[in-house]
Amino acid sequence: MAHCVHPDRRLFLATAGVALVASGAVSAWGAGAVLPAPQSLADELERALSKANPLVVMVSLESCPFCRVARDNYLEPLRLEGLPVVQIDMRSSHAVRDFSGATVTHDQLVQVWRVTIAPSVLFFGPRGKEIVARMEGSYIADFYGAYLDQRIEQARAVIKSAGFG
Repeated sequence: MAHCVHPDRRLFLATAGVALVASGAVSAWGAGAVLPAPQSLADELERALSKANPLVVMVSLESCPFCRVARDNYLEPLRLEGLPVVQIDMRSSHAVRDFSGATVTHDQLVQVWRVTIAPSVLFFGPRGKEIVARMEGSYIADFYGAYLDQRIEQARAVIKSAGFG
């Protein structure tokens, strides 16, 4: 699979993460991965599209163990491989410029996007539109990576058909 953690490693990491959450050993993970919070979604999207990628946005909730598993085991490795991934935090008053350039809070974006479940992963393409189905909540560890890979490939196909890359 292109741009992904090896499937066997992904399964191991996800299973280990779920086991840690279930056992209450979340604190043993330390701080975990930190996805960047965007200053401007329009700028992030422009950079993503210049490389024929979607902008992947994780909507997270503080202290959410399932968000940590998604971030640490799936999204951060993809970001380190070059996929544009940023994080928006539910209930956060941090400011960000949206796709139109208006300054809003993270929480206002979450409301506009009608995100009610954490974690949620959204895939944005031209004009700041969601271009494939979002991933909401946690999935069975065996399939989370496969669903994520599928959405990324679908999003890249949409972007390519729109004339990017």
